[in-house]
Amino acid sequence: MKRRWLMLAPLGVAVAGGAGFYAMLRGLGSGSYDPRGVPSVLVGKPAPAFSLPPLEGQPALANTDLTDLPAPVLVNFWASWCVPCIVEHPQLMRLSREGVPVLGINYKDKPADAAGFLARHGNPFRRLGRDEPGRVAIDWGVYGVPETYLLDRQGIVRWRWPGPVTPEVLEQDIRPLLKRYS
Repeated sequence: MKRRWLMLAPLGVAVAGGAGFYAMLRGLGSGSYDPRGVPSVLVGKPAPAFSLPPLEGQPALANTDLTDLPAPVLVNFWASWCVPCIVEHPQLMRLSREGVPVLGINYKDKPADAAGFLARHGNPFRRLGRDEPGRVAIDWGVYGVPETYLLDRQGIVRWRWPGPVTPEVLEQDIRPLLKRYS
């Protein structure tokens, strides 16, 4: 009898997994499930205290640079080894050309690799700090790059986007938020 139950255990696990997957698909269809749904505890709060060394030739970045601003800013965590960072880079360049302050935090990267990335793809960042150990990213709640935050003029985090900033995210999310908080 015990052997029979042991033989049915994998079937039970497969059925439970299938039921969970089916529930996720239904939630995606109805809009009640958000696959990016890990909320940020920073939304509605000021950025955590930090001070980062600069990438060579760039102004450094610290939390004191994020208060009493003339306009809302984007803070973007990125790395040269990050493929989705290449996908989002044209949108960051576009925002920068339009005068939107984009501040960068280079995450767990070698300075030479980061400088090479910016030389190849362009530099959208007004300020750029290096977070080689990843401690600042942990304080911000980053769980993967790229990740982008919008801060209002007082330095309060108002929005977070895990993943690349695509043209759709730029038009549907970022632009309305920039207007709202300017």
